[in-house]
Amino acid sequence: MNGGPSGFNNAPVTRSFVVASALFTIFFGIQGRSIKLGLSYQDVIVKLRIWKLVTSVFAFSSTPELMFGLFLLYYFRVFERQIGSNKYSVFILFSIITSLLFEVLAISLLKDPAANLVTSGPYGLLFASFVPFFFDIPVSTRFRVFGVRFSDKSFIYLAGLQLLLSSWRRSILPGICGILAGSLYRLNVFGIRKAKFPEFVSSFFSRFSLPSAGNPPAAPTRDVRGNMPSFVGRQVERSHPPVPTATEPPEDSIATLVSMGFDRNSARQALVHAGNDVNIATSILLESQSH
Repeated sequence: MNGGPSGFNNAPVTRSFVVASALFTIFFGIQGRSIKLGLSYQDVIVKLRIWKLVTSVFAFSSTPELMFGLFLLYYFRVFERQIGSNKYSVFILFSIITSLLFEVLAISLLKDPAANLVTSGPYGLLFASFVPFFFDIPVSTRFRVFGVRFSDKSFIYLAGLQLLLSSWRRSILPGICGILAGSLYRLNVFGIRKAKFPEFVSSFFSRFSLPSAGNPPAAPTRDVRGNMPSFVGRQVERSHPPVPTATEPPEDSIATLVSMGFDRNSARQALVHAGNDVNIATSILLESQSH
């Protein structure tokens, strides 16, 4: 599940969101205003403080929430690699807007003027991401601890549970709203899963974001395996002779490699080279990264 490239390689939108979330949290934390960032009935319904809706999307209200939140945002970059930056931008916008609408609806129904009912932070996006995480990310390893069965996905669920319970009711409410938003996206409400922004919108993040530390520079020459330099391709061919195949790689095999963090086109080309054998394709991709 974590065998793909580290850093924000092929995930410029995630990188921009993580940086924005960290900066907003630090800015309000320095000013001592983090505790006031939550949404309340007075803010949303009575005084119409729209700026609080905007800041609540990015800024966490405490350091522990920031740590767990950024860890999950970083991990969920796998979805941007899987569906592409353009569609992932649509997923982010849909999740945020839909979860905010649910939160405002809940606040208006509860009508508690004295309390901040919703904590601040991108809970909508984070918990919307748990929906595709549950359905689309395969389990790669299983193990037991004191007789209790766990998998490599368990650590992500535990981090999400910690974040969900971090502020009790104030964090549970936006978490539930995020799960509802993610479910609506998966159900393809209004055909949202086919929606795309103009290409310049998603490419803006690639130009705007700072380079990720540790990401190798782009190779000057490429062969049919997409992201593999030609000299690496020749070495891979010696280690893994091509296996002829007349069929297009299965979508589930491509999804398995993409969920490990590999670029979709590279995954497809590696499967073609490996005769649709996922294990051989994984070896090809890992060898290409080691050179």
